[in-house]
Amino acid sequence: MAENADGQDKSEDPTSKKQSEARKKGQLPRSKEMTTFFGLLMAIIGLIIFAKDLIEVITAIMRTNFSIEREVLFDSQQLILIFKPELSKMMFALIPFFLIVVITGILSSALLGGFNFSTEAMGFKFSKLNPVKGIKKIFGKQGLVELIKSILKIGLLGGIAIYFLWAARFELYGLSQELFPDAFVHAMELISWQFLLVTLGMIVVVLIDVPYQIYTHTEQLKMTKQEVKDETKNTEGNPEVKGRQKRIQLEMAMQRMMGDVPKADVIITNPTHFAVALQYEPEGTGAPVLLAKGGDLVALQIRNVAKAHEIPTLEIPPLSRAIYYAVEIGDEIPAGLYVAVAQILAYVFQLKNGEVSESEKPDLSNLPIPPELRR
Repeated sequence: MAENADGQDKSEDPTSKKQSEARKKGQLPRSKEMTTFFGLLMAIIGLIIFAKDLIEVITAIMRTNFSIEREVLFDSQQLILIFKPELSKMMFALIPFFLIVVITGILSSALLGGFNFSTEAMGFKFSKLNPVKGIKKIFGKQGLVELIKSILKIGLLGGIAIYFLWAARFELYGLSQELFPDAFVHAMELISWQFLLVTLGMIVVVLIDVPYQIYTHTEQLKMTKQEVKDETKNTEGNPEVKGRQKRIQLEMAMQRMMGDVPKADVIITNPTHFAVALQYEPEGTGAPVLLAKGGDLVALQIRNVAKAHEIPTLEIPPLSRAIYYAVEIGDEIPAGLYVAVAQILAYVFQLKNGEVSESEKPDLSNLPIPPELRR
């Protein structure tokens, strides 16, 4: 497991921020083996596609060479005039071939890690000249892996090449018996097949190298628990500060809520676990509004404030629970509770107006509460 300079284990996967910063620095998983594989593959395909044009140009050049008179060989101006058209044809014939190889190299390098342009990666760093780091790369884990890959490539690709040469030995012997340009065409075909088989053999190396490069890149970016904690503080804020801010916000909200309790017309309780404070303005067009609610200690505070301000308090457990769970502070009660709350408010307003006494309280134990609102 990797360690940082303080000796702490880098056991945590890199965060998205760490990966983004690494990308800006040009630190991406790259596989040279995959780029080489696709480059060789497209080179072979290009060779097959443009073989006819290349053979025609090369054949024309060779015929020209064999037909030059002796006197012309000592005249540089004449040689330029003879070879210039042929070399131009050769160059134009090779341009598409090289374009395919170059474009493939660019695209294949982006298959792992994607396209990325980083000015930091282009900059010169003296740390790259550190001989100690260079020695560590050679004799360290990375150097060992590169050595194994090299041995695998030499053994595998060399074995394929030797096998092909052995299998095609009779055709190779026969080339000397063929006439030009047939022998040249035949040789090009053999070379193409040779390279194609060797290139396909590279698939094994690529399948090993790509997962290894991804694994190595992830290991290099891994973080310690402290680094993750520090990054969280920098990006999201200090958890302790955020917790303190949240507590302050809750306290302020509680103070505002308690400040609204004296405006309530009635307090409905559980009796001890829940308490809700309702307000209704008869001249308004809306339904009763929940001013405050709370459980346990908060419920006790609501009851104490209500007692201090002589607000009627009724113990109706089913209704208090229904309002507590179904209504948010500042919202109107749902339509399903209109009838039940209306009966309570009717009694409360009669009590305030002196029309009835507390001893004449109606039976409120069987108020209509919809099943979906019961808790």
